[in-house]
Amino acid sequence: MRAAIAAALILGGAGYTTTTVSTGIKVDGAYLTSGGDGSDWPATGRDYDEQHFSPLTQVNDANVSKLGIAWFADLPDARAIESTPVMVDGVLYVTGPWSKVFAFDAVTGKPRWSFDPKVDGGKGVQACCDVVNRGVAIWKGKAYLGTLDGRLIALDAATGRQLWSVQTTDNSKPYTITGVPRVVKDMVIIGNGGAEFGVRGYVTAYDAATGRQRWRFYTVPNPDGKPDGAASDPILAKASATWSANGQWKQSGGGGTAWDAIVYDAALDQLYIGVGNGSPWNHQVRSDGEGDNLFLSSIVALDPNTGAYKWHYQETPGESWDYTATQPIVLAELGGRKLLMHAPKNGFFFVIDRTTGKPLSADMFTPVNWATGYDPKTWRPIENPDARYGKTGKPFLAVPAPIGAHSWQPMSFSPKTGLVYLPVNTIGFGYIPPLSPGDAQRKSVGFNVGANMAEGQLPNDAAFIKAAVAATKGSLVAWDPVARKPRWQVDFPTPWNGGTLATAGNLVFQGTALGEFRAYAADSGKQLWSMPVQSGVMAAPSAYSIGGVQYVAFLTSRGGAWALSAGYAGGAANQVPSIPRLIVLKLGGTAKLPALPAQAAEPFAPPAQTAPAAAIAQGKAVFGRYCQVCHGANAVSGGVTPDLRHSPVLGDRDTWKSIVIDGALHERGMVSFKQVMDEAGAEAARAYVIEEANWAKAHDVAIIGSR
Repeated sequence: MRAAIAAALILGGAGYTTTTVSTGIKVDGAYLTSGGDGSDWPATGRDYDEQHFSPLTQVNDANVSKLGIAWFADLPDARAIESTPVMVDGVLYVTGPWSKVFAFDAVTGKPRWSFDPKVDGGKGVQACCDVVNRGVAIWKGKAYLGTLDGRLIALDAATGRQLWSVQTTDNSKPYTITGVPRVVKDMVIIGNGGAEFGVRGYVTAYDAATGRQRWRFYTVPNPDGKPDGAASDPILAKASATWSANGQWKQSGGGGTAWDAIVYDAALDQLYIGVGNGSPWNHQVRSDGEGDNLFLSSIVALDPNTGAYKWHYQETPGESWDYTATQPIVLAELGGRKLLMHAPKNGFFFVIDRTTGKPLSADMFTPVNWATGYDPKTWRPIENPDARYGKTGKPFLAVPAPIGAHSWQPMSFSPKTGLVYLPVNTIGFGYIPPLSPGDAQRKSVGFNVGANMAEGQLPNDAAFIKAAVAATKGSLVAWDPVARKPRWQVDFPTPWNGGTLATAGNLVFQGTALGEFRAYAADSGKQLWSMPVQSGVMAAPSAYSIGGVQYVAFLTSRGGAWALSAGYAGGAANQVPSIPRLIVLKLGGTAKLPALPAQAAEPFAPPAQTAPAAAIAQGKAVFGRYCQVCHGANAVSGGVTPDLRHSPVLGDRDTWKSIVIDGALHERGMVSFKQVMDEAGAEAARAYVIEEANWAKAHDVAIIGSR
């Protein structure tokens, strides 16, 4: 069965169908407001409040140990999978790498259809954090998909047939879409990503039936100083005063991409947008160190009918650390107040009165050193002056890192316990101001962050690396938003663990980076059950019920920003396979995963180093600027992209050049870098990788989890 399913999916396209019966017709505004009775999981967070909470109780804290696999299906691309399974009318929808969509019979696992938008492989170099997609939206019989190359596509939910497609971005610029569309009042709302490379963020509403644009809201002012003819014009005329008259934002666009959180408040008829980081990160380079730079790192409330501004709260003024506010937003009512709860990258848990937009609390949910807290009179952070590395001109070792104390992995909220179940990362990062004009100069390929990325790599010192790995951790925190503190916490030896699902059966489900799927008691945090699943789990699970049987569905894989770039700090997770797979559980399930093939550590056999020290140093700078975000700091792969230290072409200058300069592997996502480096630069990067490979061979770095 596994082979048949995999073969059907690898064929791709919308041609594989087993039904023509309409599905998802009942999913409309009323249905997404209520979320139904829990039998369906009709949207990424189940309903408009996006609590990732299931009211189902058949699987509960008394019997969860009896969970087993009902069925599973292998997917075709071994890259990061970040989608929460959506289930409507007996059909389970998931998305995978390269924006591909798969539909299954939710009981049997039989494939219904698949759709491949055929994104050009070269687009991968413009995806900051892997070629990911976080899911589809279902609405009145259609499934809506955002693609990595910026298209918004409407599919027939029953057959996978494309109904319409609209290009939402300028594809000559490094925009991407990785987030889930949201549908509100017959409008599909979608944002975009790309701030690390240099773009200007916006959110657009399209007619759900036709794809016609209804309104657009830009999240930062127009660098040209001109109105856009958009819903954002009136407020951005005022927000422009929070940006300098000069600075690199004039060329880069300023950033502020809304790449994930878009949440509709049905009770107040408001739309909340989580806005991303600045472009470049470094406030000193971006805006001459001047101004708050609205609406970076803000929650912005809009009128969903017109896109008009209603209110905002900026969580990180003058953002300089990639501390986005794009992390999942949860709506709830506590103590008679309508609240918005948010745990962004910056390490503070915010509770905001969504009627007024005023914060009620802002508390550390993990160690933080860029600020000591928030002033309750102004609700501005009390910053550590040393954190402004662009202003001081000195490096700053920050906690949290750009990966975030909380990243895109969804948190859940249980109305039963009143707790938020939050996946947390504890990671440090050295922000180093530009050491040369080239560090700050904007380039057409690669990250443009206004800082020195190369010097942030770990020194070749085994003891130092071991300490860095040991200090890099993860946790699951049950946060009490009323008491403003954790009620319980589970710690992990690695970060980048999965999103969470809370249920009325007093359960919290979460997968781990080391390849387990676990269930905890929601009230106490006691671990009740776990299952090895052979690969990492990043995405959040979902739950549904058909024919009186409750199911729990989740996806496995490895990848994303941390696995790609962490290097040695990835620790033991670097050795976990990336297996793209959908797994569905039920009580008494008896299906078994296939045995993993035997894997032996690949020995290091690099060529001898012949390059001079100056060339190696140049190569370190080149690698840090253009290569490490995909191939790992210190050239240590996290197991998702090739480990260049083991590359068979490492000893062949001509073949290396054909890949790096000539783009021989363009279709696999490895584009030509000739726009930003010459052959000498490519050769210097090769010399640096050879140096790292020889060091690893000499120091047996397997003991610190590098292979």
